[in-house]
Amino acid sequence: MGLKRLSTLLALCALPAWADFDADAYPPYEICALCHGLFGVSANAKFPNLGGQDATYLDIQVRAFLSGGRHNDGGQMAQIVTELKPEDIPVVVEWFSTQDPPTPTGDGDTAGSEFYAQRSCGACHDAEVGFMGVPHLTSQHAGYLSKQMKDFRDGRRDTHQGCVPHGSMMPTDDTEIEAIARYLAAQPRQ
Repeated sequence: MGLKRLSTLLALCALPAWADFDADAYPPYEICALCHGLFGVSANAKFPNLGGQDATYLDIQVRAFLSGGRHNDGGQMAQIVTELKPEDIPVVVEWFSTQDPPTPTGDGDTAGSEFYAQRSCGACHDAEVGFMGVPHLTSQHAGYLSKQMKDFRDGRRDTHQGCVPHGSMMPTDDTEIEAIARYLAAQPRQ
């Protein structure tokens, strides 16, 4: 290749790329997929798995972030959900709630199973109970579950439903919380 051709090619590569990008052409759940995974299985325990989650629960949480009723550590969710139009919320909720649930991870924790049963968490949260608006906890990231339980216990998070005092139901011992989280992460969602 001649020097003239090479310099022309390099000059063309240096020009800015012009593209007609239409954000509205993409489904709104792709905004959420950046953290939660396209099919609702996140690669990072900081972000919960949304695949196969209860639709009513997802709707309540998105709206809680929008209204300022729920916050996360850095305010990322409150910022991101503002990119959704009101008519996008049902699309996002349906997409993630109809995806396959995540695969269980870890080996579980026998003590965690006992702690979970003693606290009667499954009376509302077990998938076969199926209360609308109550999240499935099985096959969730252990790190995410542990953080949320500590946040409930320490008053940094509320249920937004007012009927269950989650904070007072949480173990005071972090070891017990982490055992419950490991147990739930290793359980398949029914």
